[in-house]
Amino acid sequence: MIKDSPNPPKAEPEIETETDPVSPYAFLNSRKLHDAAIRALDHYLAPVAEKKAKADRRPSTIFVIGPNVDSETLLAHACETLATANVMASELAFDLTGPTCNLVLGIQQMISLAELSVNRVLDNLDPQQ
Repeated sequence: MIKDSPNPPKAEPEIETETDPVSPYAFLNSRKLHDAAIRALDHYLAPVAEKKAKADRRPSTIFVIGPNVDSETLLAHACETLATANVMASELAFDLTGPTCNLVLGIQQMISLAELSVNRVLDNLDPQQ
């Protein structure tokens, strides 16, 4: 025989069970949850304000190439920079082993190809006779 407890549980307040036919949630008051979820997704997946801000950004003027610098000078500087990067990548590759070494050697090869291209353009601008 089960005895009645001296402190019976309190009756739960009835929750409104009417549903909205368009809402994916069970209760009408869950629309706030839906709105919050949409705002969170928009914030992380489609930030309109950030896209507008990126369109309005201007490049930094900390390193500026003067408008009066000729193409040959720029190409010569690019060639020297690529040659330096080539040496640095080669030195780094010899200190590494395995897949990391192969990756750095691939980068070094791409730098070499870019250096060859720049050298060819320089040769075409000022052929050595």
